[in-house]
Amino acid sequence: MATVKLGENTVNLIGELPAVGDNAPDFTYVKPDLSDAKFSDSQGKVRIIMALPSLDTGTCAAETRAFNEKLASYDNVEGIVMSKDLPFAAKRFCELEGITNVTAGSDFRHGEFSKAYNIEMAEAVMKGFFARAVWVVDGEGTIKYLELVESVGQEPDYDSALEAINNAG
Repeated sequence: MATVKLGENTVNLIGELPAVGDNAPDFTYVKPDLSDAKFSDSQGKVRIIMALPSLDTGTCAAETRAFNEKLASYDNVEGIVMSKDLPFAAKRFCELEGITNVTAGSDFRHGEFSKAYNIEMAEAVMKGFFARAVWVVDGEGTIKYLELVESVGQEPDYDSALEAINNAG
């Protein structure tokens, strides 16, 4: 079982995360317009999945803005920010922040992402929310990079994620 820090406390996740070299599990998520999409819909592109607790937190908002900016220069990369936020909140956030280079995906309806990626916190005050992690998946569906951010309150290592994107293409 994977763990992260939430403040000073160690928190268990619901299981082990898909690792580098694994085939990335497919999942259905809800887009801000309430339509369903499948991760496999973007097969053939390099994909980056950013799991985070909620777009309504400062660190998650900063991460989403940063990846939105950094992915603007890539043509064949699909960015998906996954949380359990309702699509209405995700849509509002993306419109207010000008987020156009990543898709805000919600796991609220199907729960497939949390089950397939085991990223949900299993205990404590944030039980049920996602921990912070980044996966880079090549066009064939193989995970090329994983960062489970040690502390939920920290931003990920953007440079390493971008290096993995560059190497996955």
